[in-house]
Amino acid sequence: MGEESFFIDQITNYILDNALATTERDFNQTILYGKDTDIGTIITAARRFPMMAERQVVVVREAQSIKNIEQLSSYVKNPLESTILVINYKYKSLDKRKNFPKEIAQNGILFESKKIYDNKIPDWIKSYVKNQNFQIDPKACFLLTEFLGNDLGKITNALEKLSINISSSKIITAEDIEKNIGISKDYNNFELQNALGRKDVFKANQIINYFSTNEKNNPMVVTIALLHSYFSKVLKYYFIKNKTNEKLVASSLRINPYFVKDYKLAARNYSAKKLVSIIELLREYDLRSKGFSDAGTNHGELLKELIFKILH
Repeated sequence: MGEESFFIDQITNYILDNALATTERDFNQTILYGKDTDIGTIITAARRFPMMAERQVVVVREAQSIKNIEQLSSYVKNPLESTILVINYKYKSLDKRKNFPKEIAQNGILFESKKIYDNKIPDWIKSYVKNQNFQIDPKACFLLTEFLGNDLGKITNALEKLSINISSSKIITAEDIEKNIGISKDYNNFELQNALGRKDVFKANQIINYFSTNEKNNPMVVTIALLHSYFSKVLKYYFIKNKTNEKLVASSLRINPYFVKDYKLAARNYSAKKLVSIIELLREYDLRSKGFSDAGTNHGELLKELIFKILH
C-alpha cells in the first residue's frame, strides 16, 4: 500500500515472475481488478487449492477501488498456506490504527510504499543506474530530476530508453538526455541557475528568451521553485564554518560534491544581503505568477523582469 505505485508494481511483478513455474501459471495464477471484483470473489479465489503445484498466486490489482475492503479480515485471520494473496492498494494507505492492517501484518507482510522526497531522487537515480550496470553524470541526473520530478515510473522508463540508446561508454550524459528524452541541455533551469551564479547576463537572457517562447515546457512556477532552492543553498553556504572540506559542504547543502565549486562562485558574486533580497523577490514573483496583484502580465515578461532584478 502507499502513494508510490512503482515499488508496489515491482514487488508484484517479481512475485508473478518467480512464485510459479511457467507451466503452473495457467491453473494457479489469478489476477483480479478492484473495479471488477468483490470481497466474496477474492476469498473464493484465495481459498481454492492449487492444481498440480505446491501453491497458487492470487493478485488483486487496484484494490483501493474495493468498497469495504476490511471485510477481507475473515480470510486474513485464517489464510490458506498454499495461497500467495497479493493485494495492491495504491496511491494511499490503510489506516494503521485499525484492526485490518494490523491483522495483515500479523498473518502476512504489510509493505508501505512511500514517495521519495525530491532531494533524494538524484541519489535514487544513481543507485538505479548503477544496478543496471550504467553510470550517469551529475548534470544528466539533475536534468532528469528537474524534468520528471519524483515520478519513479517515468524516471525508470526514461532510463530504460537511455540504456538502449547511449554509446558504448555506458555513461548517460546531458547530450544523451537531449537526444533521447527531448530536454535541452543548454536551455534549462540547471543552466539558468549556473548562469545566474556566474552573473553571466548574456547566457541568462538567452535561456529566459527560450523559456518565454516555450512556456508550456518551462513553467514559471517550476523555475521559481528551483531558483528559490538554489539561492537558499547559496545563502546557507555563507554559514558553513569549514568551507575547505568539500564533502562537508556538499552534505550540508545536500548537493553532489561535483557542484560545490558552482556554489562557491555564486557566494563570491552575491552578498548575503543580496541573497536575502533575491529570496524575497522570488516569493513576490511566485505570487505574481499565480495572479496575486498582477493578473495582466504574461509569465515570459514576469520572468524577464525577475531575472533582471536578480542580476542588478
